[in-house]
Amino acid sequence: MKAVLRTLLATATTLFGLLFVTFLISRMLPADPVLAVVGDHASQALVDRTRIELGLDKPLLVQFGLYIGNVLQGDLGQSVRTGEPIASELARVFPATLELATLGTLIGVLAGVPLGILAALRKDTLIDHLVRFIGLMGYSFPIFWLGLMGLLVFYATLGVLPGPGRLDFGYEDFVTPITGLMTIDTLLAGDMDLFRNALAHLILPAGLLGYYSLAYISRMTRSLMLGELRQEYIITARVKGVSETKIVWKHALGNIKVPLITVVALSYAGLLEGSVLTETVFSWRGLGLYITDSIFGQDMPAVMGGTIVVGVIFIVINMLTDVAYRFLDPRSR
Repeated sequence: MKAVLRTLLATATTLFGLLFVTFLISRMLPADPVLAVVGDHASQALVDRTRIELGLDKPLLVQFGLYIGNVLQGDLGQSVRTGEPIASELARVFPATLELATLGTLIGVLAGVPLGILAALRKDTLIDHLVRFIGLMGYSFPIFWLGLMGLLVFYATLGVLPGPGRLDFGYEDFVTPITGLMTIDTLLAGDMDLFRNALAHLILPAGLLGYYSLAYISRMTRSLMLGELRQEYIITARVKGVSETKIVWKHALGNIKVPLITVVALSYAGLLEGSVLTETVFSWRGLGLYITDSIFGQDMPAVMGGTIVVGVIFIVINMLTDVAYRFLDPRSR
């Protein structure tokens, strides 16, 4: 119980720090938020009235208190570009990022864990070097360059995969948003052609994120597995004639599953918050593209709202990882 309370207290403190930093940055920026709303050619009377309406005439601590109160009520302000509530816009674009990052992480886990184990078992062989080379490639090449090359080869040259977007041009109007996850919504609509189209559009961007995730997960799995295979109980099990399959999949993998959860969780959080370039290259209407467009449109309230969402995602995933860690490993309680 105490551990749970400590986790909740740490989460609340981190969230408070995140809100304080985002508020401070928004007030330190040279751009005037009032002018961003009313425009450069507004009268002084309109500027003064808007400043009072936004609460910017109050002391900084009072503004921070109002900011905290609004955020806790789910009010992130209004977008300067569209005039819509930012919370509603974020709720509309976030499922696209969630769908992309979840599939990317799934690809990374399903391919990265077996490759990492295989590399550890075949240490210093051709297979080990090949797996490490694949991981190194994932770290070395910029993700936007890989995305552009993927579009050039598979879309523009071979024509085997669709281009940017979540569906072919004009098709998105035929799908009623229910969950915001295009594959799920097309299935709920019972339209298999649209479902196949949505799935095909996922292959390139999710495969790209999956490869990026694979590079990290396979490297960490190899390192963890090598450390475990050197343990004395593994050597003893081999001397007693326990099969290699049982040693690897039951004993060694069972003991590294807890740190592996942390590795996968960090990778997932990284994809959720770091898919900005991928979404930009593939015109994927998710959180990353929303923040990018907001930056170019000097829509600072929207940028701050997106930053808060990204921070909250990271905090929540870390909290869940900590809970899972305590549940699976009694020594950490």
